[in-house]
Amino acid sequence: MKPTILMAPKMPAALVARLRQDYEVLGPMDRAAPEALPPGAEAARVLLTVGGWRTDAALIDALPNLGLVACYGTGIEGVDQAHAKTRGILLSNAADANADAVAEFAVGLMLASVRQIGKGDRFIRAGRWQGNAIERMPIVPGLRGRRLGIYGLGAIGGRIATMASAFGMEIGYHNRSPRPELPYLYRDSLGGLAEWADVLMVAVRASADTRHAVSAPVLRALGPSGHLVNISRGIAIDEEALCEALETSVIAGAGLDVFEHEPHVPERLKALDNVVLTPHIAAMADSAQAAQQALLLRNLDAFFAGEPLPSGVPL
Repeated sequence: MKPTILMAPKMPAALVARLRQDYEVLGPMDRAAPEALPPGAEAARVLLTVGGWRTDAALIDALPNLGLVACYGTGIEGVDQAHAKTRGILLSNAADANADAVAEFAVGLMLASVRQIGKGDRFIRAGRWQGNAIERMPIVPGLRGRRLGIYGLGAIGGRIATMASAFGMEIGYHNRSPRPELPYLYRDSLGGLAEWADVLMVAVRASADTRHAVSAPVLRALGPSGHLVNISRGIAIDEEALCEALETSVIAGAGLDVFEHEPHVPERLKALDNVVLTPHIAAMADSAQAAQQALLLRNLDAFFAGEPLPSGVPL
Protein backbone atom coordinates (compact mmCIF):
# COMPACT_ATOMS: atom_id res chain seq x y z
CA MET A 1 0.00 0.00 0.00
CA LYS A 2 1.08 3.56 -0.68
CA PRO A 3 1.84 5.72 2.38
CA THR A 4 -0.79 8.36 3.11
CA ILE A 5 -0.11 12.09 2.86
CA LEU A 6 -2.60 14.74 3.92
CA MET A 7 -2.53 17.93 1.84
CA ALA A 8 -3.87 20.82 3.95
CA PRO A 9 -4.16 23.73 1.50
CA LYS A 10 -4.41 23.17 -2.24
CA MET A 11 -1.02 22.57 -3.86
CA PRO A 12 0.19 23.01 -7.47
CA ALA A 13 -1.39 20.47 -9.80
CA ALA A 14 1.95 19.24 -11.13
CA LEU A 15 3.16 18.53 -7.60
CA VAL A 16 -0.03 16.69 -6.66
CA ALA A 17 0.19 14.55 -9.80
CA ARG A 18 3.77 13.65 -8.96
CA LEU A 19 2.88 12.83 -5.33
CA ARG A 20 0.05 10.54 -6.40
CA GLN A 21 2.58 8.30 -8.17
CA ASP A 22 4.05 7.20 -4.83
CA TYR A 23 1.56 8.22 -2.15
CA GLU A 24 -2.11 8.15 -1.26
CA VAL A 25 -2.88 11.88 -1.23
CA LEU A 26 -5.84 13.16 0.79
CA GLY A 27 -7.20 16.71 0.79
CA PRO A 28 -7.09 19.61 0.31
CA MET A 29 -8.94 20.79 3.41
CA ASP A 30 -11.28 23.78 3.36
CA ARG A 31 -9.87 25.01 6.69
CA ALA A 32 -7.19 24.02 9.17
CA ALA A 33 -9.31 22.31 11.84
CA PRO A 34 -9.77 18.73 13.06
CA GLU A 35 -13.43 18.71 11.99
CA ALA A 36 -12.34 19.50 8.42
CA LEU A 37 -10.18 16.38 8.10
CA PRO A 38 -11.13 14.12 5.19
CA PRO A 39 -12.01 10.44 5.70
CA GLY A 40 -8.92 8.32 6.19
CA ALA A 41 -6.81 11.20 7.55
CA GLU A 42 -5.97 9.19 10.67
CA ALA A 43 -3.60 7.13 8.50
CA ALA A 44 -1.60 10.17 7.34
CA ARG A 45 2.11 9.95 8.00
CA VAL A 46 2.84 13.38 6.51
CA LEU A 47 0.97 16.68 6.69
CA LEU A 48 1.77 18.86 3.69
CA THR A 49 1.07 22.51 4.50
CA VAL A 50 2.35 26.08 4.29
CA GLY A 51 3.57 28.39 7.03
CA GLY A 52 0.53 30.63 6.89
CA TRP A 53 -1.84 27.77 7.75
CA ARG A 54 -2.47 27.09 11.41
CA THR A 55 -1.11 23.69 12.36
CA ASP A 56 -1.92 23.74 16.06
CA ALA A 57 -1.91 21.09 18.78
CA ALA A 58 -5.53 20.13 18.10
CA LEU A 59 -4.88 19.41 14.44
CA ILE A 60 -1.64 17.58 15.20
CA ASP A 61 -3.34 15.40 17.82
CA ALA A 62 -6.14 14.56 15.39
CA LEU A 63 -3.50 12.82 13.25
CA PRO A 64 -2.28 9.92 15.42
CA ASN A 65 0.17 8.51 12.84
CA LEU A 66 1.74 11.83 11.86
CA GLY A 67 5.51 11.77 11.64
CA LEU A 68 6.37 14.79 9.48
CA VAL A 69 4.96 18.27 8.90
CA ALA A 70 6.31 19.32 5.51
CA CYS A 71 5.94 23.03 4.74
CA TYR A 72 5.94 23.69 1.02
CA GLY A 73 7.43 27.18 1.35
CA THR A 74 10.04 28.61 3.67
CA GLY A 75 7.56 29.75 6.35
CA ILE A 76 6.91 27.60 9.43
CA GLU A 77 5.20 30.16 11.66
CA GLY A 78 1.82 28.42 11.66
CA VAL A 79 3.18 25.18 13.11
CA ASP A 80 3.02 24.57 16.86
CA GLN A 81 6.64 23.50 16.95
CA ALA A 82 6.78 22.83 20.68
CA HIS A 83 3.84 20.44 20.48
CA ALA A 84 5.24 18.74 17.38
CA LYS A 85 8.46 18.17 19.31
CA THR A 86 6.62 16.54 22.21
CA ARG A 87 5.03 14.14 19.71
CA GLY A 88 8.38 13.36 18.07
CA ILE A 89 7.15 14.83 14.79
CA LEU A 90 9.71 16.17 12.31
CA LEU A 91 9.44 19.49 10.47
CA SER A 92 10.79 20.50 7.07
CA ASN A 93 10.52 23.52 4.81
CA ALA A 94 11.77 24.78 1.44
CA ALA A 95 15.01 26.18 2.92
CA ASP A 96 16.51 28.54 0.33
CA ALA A 97 14.91 26.90 -2.73
CA ASN A 98 12.96 30.05 -3.63
CA ALA A 99 15.48 32.61 -2.37
CA ASP A 100 16.58 33.88 -5.79
CA ALA A 101 13.02 34.39 -7.02
CA VAL A 102 11.90 36.16 -3.84
CA ALA A 103 14.99 38.38 -3.81
CA GLU A 104 14.54 39.51 -7.40
CA PHE A 105 10.88 40.26 -6.72
CA ALA A 106 11.89 42.25 -3.63
CA VAL A 107 14.23 44.36 -5.74
CA GLY A 108 11.39 44.81 -8.25
CA LEU A 109 9.09 46.11 -5.51
CA MET A 110 11.83 48.45 -4.33
CA LEU A 111 12.20 49.85 -7.84
CA ALA A 112 8.44 50.14 -8.27
CA SER A 113 8.08 52.09 -5.03
CA VAL A 114 11.16 54.31 -5.16
CA ARG A 115 10.98 55.05 -8.89
CA GLN A 116 7.14 55.32 -8.85
CA ILE A 117 6.60 52.80 -11.64
CA GLY A 118 3.00 52.11 -10.59
CA LYS A 119 2.23 55.82 -10.50
CA GLY A 120 3.66 56.20 -13.99
CA ASP A 121 1.45 53.41 -15.28
CA ARG A 122 -1.65 55.00 -13.73
CA PHE A 123 -0.59 58.44 -15.02
CA ILE A 124 -0.69 57.19 -18.62
CA ARG A 125 -3.85 55.09 -18.23
CA ALA A 126 -5.68 58.12 -16.83
CA GLY A 127 -4.82 60.09 -19.98
CA ARG A 128 -2.84 62.65 -18.00
CA TRP A 129 0.36 62.51 -20.08
CA GLN A 130 -0.06 65.47 -22.40
CA GLY A 131 3.62 66.15 -22.99
CA ASN A 132 6.37 67.38 -20.70
CA ALA A 133 5.60 71.07 -21.31
CA ILE A 134 2.12 70.69 -19.83
CA GLU A 135 2.32 68.09 -17.10
CA ARG A 136 4.85 65.59 -15.90
CA MET A 137 5.51 63.49 -12.84
CA PRO A 138 7.89 64.82 -10.17
CA ILE A 139 11.57 63.92 -10.27
CA VAL A 140 12.53 61.35 -7.61
CA PRO A 141 15.90 60.10 -6.32
CA GLY A 142 17.40 57.02 -7.95
CA LEU A 143 18.91 54.07 -6.12
CA ARG A 144 22.63 54.66 -6.68
CA GLY A 145 24.26 55.87 -3.52
CA ARG A 146 21.17 55.32 -1.39
CA ARG A 147 21.05 53.16 1.73
CA LEU A 148 19.24 49.82 1.86
CA GLY A 149 18.56 48.48 5.34
CA ILE A 150 17.74 44.76 5.35
CA TYR A 151 15.88 43.38 8.34
CA GLY A 152 16.82 39.69 8.30
CA LEU A 153 20.02 38.86 6.43
CA GLY A 154 19.33 35.19 5.78
CA ALA A 155 19.29 33.39 2.44
CA ILE A 156 16.81 35.80 0.86
CA GLY A 157 18.20 38.92 2.55
CA GLY A 158 21.71 38.01 1.44
CA ARG A 159 20.66 37.69 -2.17
CA ILE A 160 18.81 41.02 -1.97
CA ALA A 161 22.01 42.61 -0.66
CA THR A 162 24.03 41.23 -3.59
CA MET A 163 21.48 42.44 -6.14
CA ALA A 164 21.14 45.87 -4.54
CA SER A 165 24.92 46.27 -4.44
CA ALA A 166 24.88 46.06 -8.22
CA PHE A 167 22.73 49.22 -8.21
CA GLY A 168 25.45 50.99 -6.25
CA MET A 169 23.47 50.98 -3.00
CA GLU A 170 25.04 51.02 0.44
CA ILE A 171 23.92 47.97 2.46
CA GLY A 172 23.15 47.75 6.16
CA TYR A 173 21.28 45.10 8.14
CA HIS A 174 19.81 44.07 11.46
CA ASN A 175 19.85 40.44 12.64
CA ARG A 176 19.62 38.72 15.98
CA SER A 177 23.42 38.69 15.78
CA PRO A 178 26.00 40.29 13.46
CA ARG A 179 27.60 38.43 10.56
CA PRO A 180 31.19 39.70 10.60
CA GLU A 181 32.10 37.64 7.53
CA LEU A 182 29.96 39.96 5.39
CA PRO A 183 31.03 43.44 4.23
CA TYR A 184 27.80 45.18 5.27
CA LEU A 185 27.07 47.64 8.05
CA TYR A 186 25.46 46.03 11.10
CA ARG A 187 22.95 47.94 13.25
CA ASP A 188 22.10 46.49 16.64
CA SER A 189 18.46 47.64 16.59
CA LEU A 190 15.72 47.78 13.98
CA GLY A 191 15.03 51.40 14.86
CA GLY A 192 18.67 52.25 14.33
CA LEU A 193 18.64 50.51 10.96
CA ALA A 194 15.49 52.37 9.90
CA GLU A 195 16.98 55.72 10.93
CA TRP A 196 20.07 54.99 8.82
CA ALA A 197 18.25 53.60 5.76
CA ASP A 198 16.54 55.17 2.76
CA VAL A 199 14.78 51.87 2.03
CA LEU A 200 13.88 49.36 4.75
CA MET A 201 13.55 45.82 3.39
CA VAL A 202 11.75 43.27 5.57
CA ALA A 203 13.13 39.78 4.93
CA VAL A 204 12.95 38.37 8.45
CA ARG A 205 11.36 35.03 9.34
CA ALA A 206 7.92 35.40 10.89
CA SER A 207 7.72 34.50 14.58
CA ALA A 208 6.29 35.74 17.85
CA ASP A 209 9.49 37.77 18.28
CA THR A 210 9.09 39.58 14.96
CA ARG A 211 5.35 40.28 15.15
CA HIS A 212 4.77 44.03 14.57
CA ALA A 213 8.52 44.62 14.77
CA VAL A 214 8.08 47.34 12.15
CA SER A 215 6.10 49.64 14.43
CA ALA A 216 5.11 53.29 14.40
CA PRO A 217 8.45 54.38 15.99
CA VAL A 218 10.38 52.39 13.37
CA LEU A 219 8.39 54.01 10.57
CA ARG A 220 9.04 57.46 12.03
CA ALA A 221 12.73 56.62 12.13
CA LEU A 222 12.62 55.66 8.45
CA GLY A 223 11.32 59.13 7.75
CA PRO A 224 9.46 61.13 5.07
CA SER A 225 11.81 60.20 2.23
CA GLY A 226 11.99 56.51 3.21
CA HIS A 227 10.40 53.50 1.55
CA LEU A 228 9.35 50.19 3.12
CA VAL A 229 9.35 46.86 1.25
CA ASN A 230 7.99 43.61 2.72
CA ILE A 231 8.40 40.17 1.10
CA SER A 232 8.53 38.36 4.47
CA ARG A 233 5.22 37.97 6.29
CA GLY A 234 2.54 40.54 6.97
CA ILE A 235 2.70 40.08 10.74
CA ALA A 236 6.18 41.64 10.81
CA ILE A 237 4.56 45.06 10.24
CA ASP A 238 2.00 46.88 12.35
CA GLU A 239 -0.47 47.36 9.49
CA GLU A 240 -2.47 50.08 11.22
CA ALA A 241 0.69 52.05 11.90
CA LEU A 242 1.78 51.58 8.29
CA CYS A 243 -1.52 52.89 6.92
CA GLU A 244 -1.21 55.93 9.15
CA ALA A 245 2.40 56.51 8.09
CA LEU A 246 1.53 56.33 4.39
CA GLU A 247 -1.57 58.51 4.75
CA THR A 248 0.27 61.25 6.63
CA SER A 249 3.59 61.13 4.69
CA VAL A 250 5.53 59.85 7.69
CA ILE A 251 7.19 57.67 5.03
CA ALA A 252 7.27 58.24 1.27
CA GLY A 253 6.01 54.88 0.04
CA ALA A 254 5.89 51.12 0.34
CA GLY A 255 5.94 47.93 -1.71
CA LEU A 256 4.03 45.05 -0.12
CA ASP A 257 3.71 41.44 -1.27
CA VAL A 258 2.41 40.15 2.06
CA PHE A 259 -0.29 41.24 4.50
CA GLU A 260 -1.26 40.55 8.08
CA HIS A 261 -4.60 38.84 7.39
CA GLU A 262 -4.28 37.36 3.91
CA PRO A 263 -6.10 37.43 1.58
CA HIS A 264 -7.66 40.50 3.23
CA VAL A 265 -5.93 43.75 2.29
CA PRO A 266 -7.06 46.85 4.20
CA GLU A 267 -9.13 49.27 2.16
CA ARG A 268 -6.92 52.03 3.55
CA LEU A 269 -3.95 50.54 1.70
CA LYS A 270 -5.92 50.05 -1.51
CA ALA A 271 -6.94 53.71 -1.48
CA LEU A 272 -3.38 55.00 -1.35
CA ASP A 273 -1.35 56.09 -4.35
CA ASN A 274 2.03 55.72 -2.65
CA VAL A 275 1.98 51.95 -2.12
CA VAL A 276 2.53 49.06 -4.54
CA LEU A 277 0.45 45.96 -3.68
CA THR A 278 0.95 42.41 -4.98
CA PRO A 279 -0.82 39.18 -3.88
CA HIS A 280 1.99 37.18 -2.19
CA ILE A 281 3.60 36.16 -5.49
CA ALA A 282 7.31 36.72 -4.84
CA ALA A 283 8.05 32.98 -5.04
CA MET A 284 5.79 32.38 -8.04
CA ALA A 285 8.57 31.86 -10.58
CA ASP A 286 8.85 28.57 -12.44
CA SER A 287 12.45 28.06 -11.29
CA ALA A 288 11.51 28.58 -7.64
CA GLN A 289 8.48 26.30 -7.82
CA ALA A 290 10.47 23.53 -9.49
CA ALA A 291 13.17 23.79 -6.82
CA GLN A 292 10.63 23.77 -3.98
CA GLN A 293 8.86 20.72 -5.37
CA ALA A 294 12.10 18.82 -5.91
CA LEU A 295 13.21 19.56 -2.35
CA LEU A 296 9.83 18.51 -0.95
CA LEU A 297 10.04 15.19 -2.78
CA ARG A 298 13.56 14.62 -1.45
CA ASN A 299 12.34 15.31 2.09
CA LEU A 300 9.53 12.77 1.66
CA ASP A 301 11.90 10.17 0.23
CA ALA A 302 14.27 10.66 3.16
CA PHE A 303 11.49 10.54 5.75
CA PHE A 304 10.02 7.26 4.51
CA ALA A 305 13.53 5.79 4.19
CA GLY A 306 14.36 6.76 7.78
CA GLU A 307 17.15 9.08 6.64
CA PRO A 308 18.00 12.68 7.68
CA LEU A 309 15.79 15.29 6.03
CA PRO A 310 17.59 17.44 3.40
CA SER A 311 15.90 20.58 4.76
CA GLY A 312 14.78 19.57 8.22
CA VAL A 313 14.03 22.34 10.72
CA PRO A 314 15.45 21.76 14.22
CA LEU A 315 12.77 21.66 16.94
